[in-house]
Amino acid sequence: MDAPLREALLLTLNLATVTSLLLLLAGYPLALWLARTAGWWSTLLRALINLPLVLPPTVLGYYLLVGMGREGLITDLTGVQLAFSYPGLLIGSLLYSLPFAVGPYISALEGLDPKYEDAGRALALNRWQRLRFVVIPLTLSGVVTGTAMSFAHTLGEFGVVLLVGGNIPGQTRTAAIYLFDLVQALEYERAGQLAFGLLVTSAVLLVLIQLLGRRLIVRV
Repeated sequence: MDAPLREALLLTLNLATVTSLLLLLAGYPLALWLARTAGWWSTLLRALINLPLVLPPTVLGYYLLVGMGREGLITDLTGVQLAFSYPGLLIGSLLYSLPFAVGPYISALEGLDPKYEDAGRALALNRWQRLRFVVIPLTLSGVVTGTAMSFAHTLGEFGVVLLVGGNIPGQTRTAAIYLFDLVQALEYERAGQLAFGLLVTSAVLLVLIQLLGRRLIVRV
């Protein structure tokens, strides 16, 4: 494995791991609120979260680039240009992978039978104890699915990554961008090897998600 490929793979794994962990920490409480809140605020927020599912990635990447670029609003407010840097790349990853994490979290929480929490109240468990000992364990399959989906989606994202992060070796060049470089350089053999590796990784992740989800459901 050559150095550029190793750098691209390590950066991609780093980005996917950090993104999925941050989405777990922030996305689960958000999903908990959305699953138990009705009204137009909840509807509007759900629509905004799911927007990356229907919006072309390049459109989202463009607006992030404008906002975080040299003369962007975020740059003016923070004094730091985030475009073409790892922090900017991470912000883009969090936004476009958000629905892939929060969606399964919400589905698991909305599918939880209220009688389990009622039983927790009958046992005099407070709000946090019910969350820790009842809600989280019974929605664990959704938590695993959402976290794994956000990880897998971050591995292969191209449009947002290219526009926000650019193509800086060792800093913002992910595996998908490196694959694009190899194709442009007509190095089809190496491109094929990298594409096959990403394909196998994604397929294995999806199989593991299904197997683990079934195992956790059976345990519940």
